[in-house]
Amino acid sequence: MAISARAKLLALGGLFALPIVASVLAYNFWPAQSTANYGELLLPPALAPEIDLAGDDGKPFRFSALRGKWVLIASDSGACPEACLAKLVLVRQVRLALGRNAMRVDRVYVADDLRALDRATLAAFPGMLVASVPPGMTLPSMPVNDRAHIYLVDPNGNVMMRFPAQGDPRRMLKDLERLLKASQIG
Repeated sequence: MAISARAKLLALGGLFALPIVASVLAYNFWPAQSTANYGELLLPPALAPEIDLAGDDGKPFRFSALRGKWVLIASDSGACPEACLAKLVLVRQVRLALGRNAMRVDRVYVADDLRALDRATLAAFPGMLVASVPPGMTLPSMPVNDRAHIYLVDPNGNVMMRFPAQGDPRRMLKDLERLLKASQIG
């Protein structure tokens, strides 16, 4: 029994089409597994905003000055209500839990209104950089104007991940440890 040329061609076409059909079926009928990271990856990552803010020492503050380090950015009112304090404690504790890698991570608090952060509040968070909005300036959204999240900036100046403001410190720490271990810079 001879197989016709047409049957051979159909069998060969089916052989090449089979992986495509299988992948479409798998994509549509079997849900993908969740990712290992806790923070939300921001795709595509955007450069940290290049805006002139005022540092707590009165000098101009720019995120480009922090290139070469990982940076956690939190923003809230300069009055720093309870939710703000909880956010600052979370950022401090996660950074301290990094142990010897803590020096690779800077913390920045952006007072997104015209109030300056109280000196007594600032004293509770040594080493944290504070930036505020100069009078007459409007902040762009994300990451310097988003009170619901804490943002992570990589050493190249890209805002690449965000965490919930009242997030789980253990899961944030795990993400940061993974990133710092894999990173050859910062």
